[in-house]
Amino acid sequence: MAARRLAGIIGELLRNPTAAFGVIVVAILLFTALLAPVLASHDPNVVDLGNALSRPSSFHWFGTDELGRDVYSRLVYGSRISLTFIFIVSIIVGPVGLLVGTTAGYFGGWCDTVMMRITDIFLSFPSLILALAFVAALGAGLENAIVAIALTAWPPIARLARAETLTFRGADYIAASRMQGASALRIIVKSIMPMCLPSVLVRITLSMATVILTAAGLGFLGLGAQPPLPEWGAMMATGRRYMLDNWWLVAFPGGAILLVSLAFNLLGDGLRDVLDPKQK
Repeated sequence: MAARRLAGIIGELLRNPTAAFGVIVVAILLFTALLAPVLASHDPNVVDLGNALSRPSSFHWFGTDELGRDVYSRLVYGSRISLTFIFIVSIIVGPVGLLVGTTAGYFGGWCDTVMMRITDIFLSFPSLILALAFVAALGAGLENAIVAIALTAWPPIARLARAETLTFRGADYIAASRMQGASALRIIVKSIMPMCLPSVLVRITLSMATVILTAAGLGFLGLGAQPPLPEWGAMMATGRRYMLDNWWLVAFPGGAILLVSLAFNLLGDGLRDVLDPKQK
């Protein structure tokens, strides 16, 4: 049943040209990350100073950087880092935002007030600025960057889950569950969260573009993945010193960030059209 439902959703997405573009790009990203050792033409960390700053050619498809490392191979392996950010942040912010939002919406009163004021504090800062503050406190590095981005990404999901919960908590089936003696935790987990899940999934997908851009921003500033990891933002940071004469050092990593961010936005829009019955 779940497999047929998933196949049906993918089929509807592929019938929408913009959503199909997002699906294809995300599928290519997954395929590239899984088969990076096969698809890469060179070792991404091997230094070859004799070929430093070589232009794109049949041997180095996207040229080489200032240390002679193959840019194409580093982009391929960099897709793994981008997917690491996306996967770990998603499995953190989804449950946290869903739990906070549904709990606040179901109980209301002081619980709602306290949780939403905390959420408002997080929302009052731009995500990149807040992530910079957390990374400054935690220290630079891939793991700390993931934690920092996760801490900034859950509030919009909590807000959405709360709004959805406010529309469901007065429904007859919720009242019937309460009269049968179901606990508040059981009602939230079994009855309310499944109803909020489609909207939350759409929101998480749309947030992935922000996650990628924030991760690239942290990498560009030297606070994310550290050398020699081939993170796309860090590649742009090192290449900007040579970009006037060696355009490929920033053009290809920047194009990858743009393409993947756009794909997740289009995929999120397509999922909203498929999963939201009000859109049909």
